[in-house]
Amino acid sequence: MASVRSVMSECIVASLASAALTAAAADLRVGMIGLDTSHTVAFAKVLNDPKAPNYISGAKIVGAFRSGSPDMPEKSMNRVPGYATELSEKYGVKLYDSIEELVSQVDAVMIENVDGRRHLEIAKIVFPSGKPVFIDKPLAGTLAQGIEIAALAKKYNVPFFSASSLRFAESVTAFSPEKKKTIRAVISHSPCEIEPHHPDLFWYGVHGVEMLYALLGSGCQSVSRIQTPDSEVVTGVWGGSRTGTFYGYRRASANYGFKAILTEGVVNDDFKSDYTPLVKQIVTFFQTRKAPVSTDEMIEVLAFMEAADESKRQGGKPVLVADVLKAHGAMAKK
Repeated sequence: MASVRSVMSECIVASLASAALTAAAADLRVGMIGLDTSHTVAFAKVLNDPKAPNYISGAKIVGAFRSGSPDMPEKSMNRVPGYATELSEKYGVKLYDSIEELVSQVDAVMIENVDGRRHLEIAKIVFPSGKPVFIDKPLAGTLAQGIEIAALAKKYNVPFFSASSLRFAESVTAFSPEKKKTIRAVISHSPCEIEPHHPDLFWYGVHGVEMLYALLGSGCQSVSRIQTPDSEVVTGVWGGSRTGTFYGYRRASANYGFKAILTEGVVNDDFKSDYTPLVKQIVTFFQTRKAPVSTDEMIEVLAFMEAADESKRQGGKPVLVADVLKAHGAMAKK
């Protein structure tokens, strides 16, 4: 009988512990900064609305701070009031008057400003809290700013990550580590609108670049670029003679996608952007404080795009990623 009671007791304790963990995850409070992108309401829909088709449990956006870029009225500042109202009235998100107050009331933070130039200044306010932070793409407005964000995270021991939703598309994550080893080349494509306040690929080309890195990993050695009024063709050379080419289009009407050329066969896929896989990754990250993308890879993505700009300045000549990193005060990993 004692043995039965002991087993029952252990089961009850385990059940209570499991329930406590579930409740803790459900009670995770998330604060959002920067309400100038459709990502804000898209993320709130899947996190705050249990009736949503792709509802994700474990976290809820409870507070937000209105932030935008005055020098980008149509693409940023003018969008803030509408998204702020929708978050407040439809999803019950409380609007705060300062970032500091918001951060003090939440467990984790999303920096959602569509303008990557704002991310560093906001990180300087948020990172001292030590709370996990997701920074929407691009990580920063320049490579130098991205390096500074990484240094701040190290200083305050803050877990953070930044990624495009395309990195976690189902067809991309379907590649196992072993299958990735058989990839010889990748060609990705996505829209590539140019925004004058950002280096060319940082604004929208980052989506296609992220797909290259999701499939090939870090370790790009050199980058060369060809630009026309309608398109970008950027090719990187990785170790082992592997190549990754990003094709960005401005006037064509198409979705996102990639072609992976393997030692045996080819994988082709085109798809529409879906935020659900990314939000799942964000929630897991907030719960575990373990980033799904390494800091080195996040910085190399920025270095790849900066190298593409340098190649453009040099008429399409190959530019070493290591040289770009060194010029910005960071050393490439061997």
